[in-house]
Amino acid sequence: MTATLLGSDVPLADRYDLALVDLDGVTYRGHEPIDGASEGLAGARARGMRMVFVTNNASREPESVAAQLTELSIPTEPAEVMTAAQAAAQVLTTRLAPGAKVLVIGGAGLVTAVRVAGFEVVTSADDEPDAVAQGFAPELGWSDLAEAAYAVARGAWFVASNLDLSLPTARGFAPGNGALVGAVRAATGVVPDSAGKPSPAMYRMAIERAGARSPLVVGDRLDTDLAGARAGGYPGLHVLTGVSTARDAVLAAPGERPHFLGGDLRSLLLPHPEPERAAEGWWRCRDAAARVVDGRLEVHGDGAVETDRRVDVVRAACAAAWAAVDGGAQFDASTVPDLPVEGPDLVGRAG
Repeated sequence: MTATLLGSDVPLADRYDLALVDLDGVTYRGHEPIDGASEGLAGARARGMRMVFVTNNASREPESVAAQLTELSIPTEPAEVMTAAQAAAQVLTTRLAPGAKVLVIGGAGLVTAVRVAGFEVVTSADDEPDAVAQGFAPELGWSDLAEAAYAVARGAWFVASNLDLSLPTARGFAPGNGALVGAVRAATGVVPDSAGKPSPAMYRMAIERAGARSPLVVGDRLDTDLAGARAGGYPGLHVLTGVSTARDAVLAAPGERPHFLGGDLRSLLLPHPEPERAAEGWWRCRDAAARVVDGRLEVHGDGAVETDRRVDVVRAACAAAWAAVDGGAQFDASTVPDLPVEGPDLVGRAG
């Protein structure tokens, strides 16, 4: 089945009963809130949409995450947080008996989750652990990675909380858990099992916990959040506030394409027009249009200032590019412009 954009003539908060919301790059960046996050989530809750914050970050405990969100005017209970640490601990239960030794390389969140799952946490490869669980923590150093490598090389099962190569912070993008896991992998040659996104396991756990019937995944990364949505068969909203850009969405592989696009979390409160095929190869989304001619993407907007109208240009561009690629047509990725959804200059004809 072709991976295309969907449309909704009602706000997404009215259509779906649960939002599975990513954190870094969606609700906050480092310790700073992202514009529209509090407003969008509060409005969605007022419409009856429930929230579970699903994060690949395994360094902190749910209580800490909930406290930070609450401080950012996003009131949250610990039970509304699902971390990759919890998912990693769940993965460990599929092969290890209660009481098995696990070398935890990560923060307090991963240590707690592994203990709660019934395992003995050890700190050295010399303790002969049955598994190594690795998650991100900013204090990790060479000695920690070396200890993991020693244990994995001796046969311990290698489980990573996630494989995100980068982590958005207030200062820019920093190395993520995937980059640190890469050091252990390079030293041992062992590919870890991963509990975090893009595996849909965390989404399934969160949906079961909430008892939801119509969940919506909300994220900023195509290769984790939205790929996990596609893998699990859940609709996904790509908000353009984090790692993956509008241009990335246009160029996305079928397994990473979003179902909906929005400027930020306020897009939960809006209908989402579906692009439609028009004459002469154009794809139109309200006043925006795009088409692929001789392998080149052409895009036109109406010069609107409103973010959602600017997102219409991205929607049209995605529809045109995806249709061309899926139809086997030649497509030159270099003709895709940046397509900003903020700022005075939107889009002209791609050169």
